[in-house]
Amino acid sequence: MKVLVDRRDGLSAAADVVVSGAYERPEKDDSFPRTLDKEDEASKGLLRAAWGRREIRGKFGELTTIHRPEGRGRMLLVGLGPRAKFGPEIVRRAAAVAVRGVKGRGARTLAFRLSSFVAEGVTSDTAARALTDGATLGGYEFLKYKTRSEGTVEETTIHLGEEHGREEAAIKKAVGEQTEIDDTVVWTRDIANLPADTATPERLAEEARALGKELGLKVTVFDETKLAEMHCGGILAVGSGSAHPPRLIILEYAGGAKRGKTVAVVGKGITFDSGGISIKPAPAMANMKFDKSGAVAVLGILRAAATLKVPPRVIGVMACAENLPGGSAYRPGDIVRTYNGKAIEVLNTDAEGRVVLSDALGYVVGQYKPDEVIDLATLTGAEVVALGDDTAGLVSTDDKLAQGLLQASAVTGEPLWRMPLTDYHRELVKSETADVRNSTEIPVAGMLTAAAFLETFVGPTTPWAHLDIAGPAYTTLTTKKYQPAYQNYGATAFGVRLITRYLMDSGRS
Repeated sequence: MKVLVDRRDGLSAAADVVVSGAYERPEKDDSFPRTLDKEDEASKGLLRAAWGRREIRGKFGELTTIHRPEGRGRMLLVGLGPRAKFGPEIVRRAAAVAVRGVKGRGARTLAFRLSSFVAEGVTSDTAARALTDGATLGGYEFLKYKTRSEGTVEETTIHLGEEHGREEAAIKKAVGEQTEIDDTVVWTRDIANLPADTATPERLAEEARALGKELGLKVTVFDETKLAEMHCGGILAVGSGSAHPPRLIILEYAGGAKRGKTVAVVGKGITFDSGGISIKPAPAMANMKFDKSGAVAVLGILRAAATLKVPPRVIGVMACAENLPGGSAYRPGDIVRTYNGKAIEVLNTDAEGRVVLSDALGYVVGQYKPDEVIDLATLTGAEVVALGDDTAGLVSTDDKLAQGLLQASAVTGEPLWRMPLTDYHRELVKSETADVRNSTEIPVAGMLTAAAFLETFVGPTTPWAHLDIAGPAYTTLTTKKYQPAYQNYGATAFGVRLITRYLMDSGRS
């Protein structure tokens, strides 16, 4: 979707639909809000009449269409809810509701009146970013395998009007920056939504090579032969049951600052997870094509980092394998040795994400000595049990890194919740026959024991944050009913906006 900025008032533009926000009307207060005076004038009094009949309440997500006289097009009023709860996330969600609300209704162009989305605590450039975010992501559809589409908004314009015309330069900069990020999210979702017969480990390597060629990134792909030479027993074990061999993919962005820090971003890329010999039950297994979401997010983060020229040097690592049962598959009871020499006792082949990440984390820490490591993984069902489908679990050994990620979360609307990591969790993953085991004998604290396992391969001196994105990485037909309108069915590309914002802000702190 193209997003533009126009100095004119939206009501004087030629868009198919002009969108304004309306706060929820207080109880027993029928007075017409002065913030909608221009809309009422443009409707020749139709809006005020509808308000007087209490057809408009302003509850969040409520949509009211007013057809302007003399064929001047449509006005769409989107409810913002109570003024006391108004903030950037409300703007983001409202924009997505508006875009999806006109889907299939002959609206090709949409105009947002910026002034109706600006209030105390929400500046004009913040509101413009949120409108861009919500409109672009709310309009997303995965159409690769569709023969027909209902048709959606192709162009959105944010109209400044006389209230914000003087801020045009700053708003254009904010919208341009956000558009780059959102275009990358859309690109990432398209890859993450690909089925497992298409998005094999080698296909993800091809995507990385193409991205490297386009943006000047150094890309290194280690195939199964090279992985064996490197003693990456973890990723080889997980991929051993599949006809599609594993790949460890490294992308390097040099950084926009001469002496910027080095941040490693590591992603779990299980292109399909059957559970292996510890096979999963059949219901919902089709969703396991999304088990590559962490690695695909890394691909998106590197694209955004290079496009926006973020200050830090960024090393992206994608640990990609397909976890299938078969005659050559790894088994419960196996012991595998990883890149950094540590051995894993395998007790459950469905706890495979941490096994592939052991090699990826060990490699990036050993080879690049990064200042910070952040990993993203659809790692545990326990994360969903603890935090639901919208929030990712954050575990970190470094308070400064954790705080930076939480601040980026607040700005982007990609929610995180920090969880503890203690010696109790570390004790649970100790093995009697190896250095660490990939499953525990008691079914407690699954998200945190998985984090304790990963910590083993980062080491005690490198600042590290683990994001378990099992819940928010994708939505199903059921869970999308409870998600913001900008999270459509399928992959969400969770983490791309969050980590990109963290990298952008890292150079300013």
